[in-house]
Amino acid sequence: MPLLNKMRSALSGSAAGPSRARSPLTRLRTALTVFFALDGFLFAGWVVRIPAVKQQTGASASDLGLALLGVSAGAVATMMVTGGLCRRFGSHPVTVVCAALLSLTVLLPPQTHSALTLGLVLLPLGAAYGSLNVAMNSAAVDLVAALRRPVISSFHAAFSLGGMVGAGLGGLLAGGLSPAVHLALLAGAGLLVTAVAGRTLLRIPAPSADRTDAGAADRTEPRDRTGPADGTGTGAGTGTERRGTRSGGRGPDRRARRLVLLFGVIALCTAYGEGAMADWSALHLSEDLAASPGLAAAGYSLFALAMTAGRLSGTALLERLGQTRSLVLGGVTAALGMLLGALAPTAWLALAGFAVAGLGLANIFPVAIGRAGALAGPGGVAAASTLGYGGMLLGPPAIGFLADWFSLPLALTTVALLAGAAALLAYAARGGSANAPAGGAPGG
Repeated sequence: MPLLNKMRSALSGSAAGPSRARSPLTRLRTALTVFFALDGFLFAGWVVRIPAVKQQTGASASDLGLALLGVSAGAVATMMVTGGLCRRFGSHPVTVVCAALLSLTVLLPPQTHSALTLGLVLLPLGAAYGSLNVAMNSAAVDLVAALRRPVISSFHAAFSLGGMVGAGLGGLLAGGLSPAVHLALLAGAGLLVTAVAGRTLLRIPAPSADRTDAGAADRTEPRDRTGPADGTGTGAGTGTERRGTRSGGRGPDRRARRLVLLFGVIALCTAYGEGAMADWSALHLSEDLAASPGLAAAGYSLFALAMTAGRLSGTALLERLGQTRSLVLGGVTAALGMLLGALAPTAWLALAGFAVAGLGLANIFPVAIGRAGALAGPGGVAAASTLGYGGMLLGPPAIGFLADWFSLPLALTTVALLAGAAALLAYAARGGSANAPAGGAPGG
């Protein structure tokens, strides 16, 4: 039977042509892109209504920060569990289930009338959100390795695009629809998209370079190992780099694990900024700079647009500058943009700062996750993703406490501080290249 299967594969490759053989992967890429966009769309639809929910519950800034901790707690508590579920049941069905749960739980926040109940209902919302992100990224890692192309930034671009659309739509609807009606419409749309796109994920099994055969790792090796093209994600070269950082199949070596942790911290520093922008940019514009509800909602939309543009051009940037320079430049750019966004005296200058920050942060998270995966395979992706999304979810409560103790503009400057820290860490990790030599720790 194995011989018969190989003969069928050879015949299909010669007679049907490579385009037919790639069509399932193409369908998977499209479906996963839809789920990444849906994730950003639903989450942005919730965050742009935070000012209205805050007013509805009568919460102070610190009370809101504590309530938002429910998202963080729910996500962090379930992320590692989701990794186990993906290994047992597969990342595709887990992605579909989590997307449906996120669509349903987004209905809950507008039904609350106190900070305590808001925090409680945000627990399942955070669990669904965090689990969906782990499952989607796990599926994306397998697909990128099978495609042998560094396309992981394109998935994160879809997330940013979904966030931009969700925030823009929320801004348009903020003056005419209550949060309950608005989020109910989003929930219905989310369930519909999940039903349609989920059919592809459930019908086509997840590809995996590690589970095919002994030569799979060699087939995922990049054609040009000198360039940084595969540094945009866990894509081309994943099989070779995984093999290079393992010792007899026992897992990554000690130095690789330390580097995975370092890249996870880089992801955390930059995702902190994404979370802060999602939950606090509208409040900063409306309360500190007297922006209208529509203009306040446009803050996150503009930030998401800049991130989308930056991620769509991420491969070209990495090819031109290399991984380390791209990470350092991104961190410095984000730091300068957030200083302007937080301390600007007018809403329009703040919006410009948010856009610059979005461009700077755009590719740091995907590259950090990708390099962690190249060093330690799926385990590296899971560890760095958990740290990264933990930063995205733990940042907003920290901003809330700092806003109460000092002021919201001063609290937002911590985003610039951590972006600068990410640039320094990326420079410190310059020797931990994803292109690790076989049999040892990553080379420079």
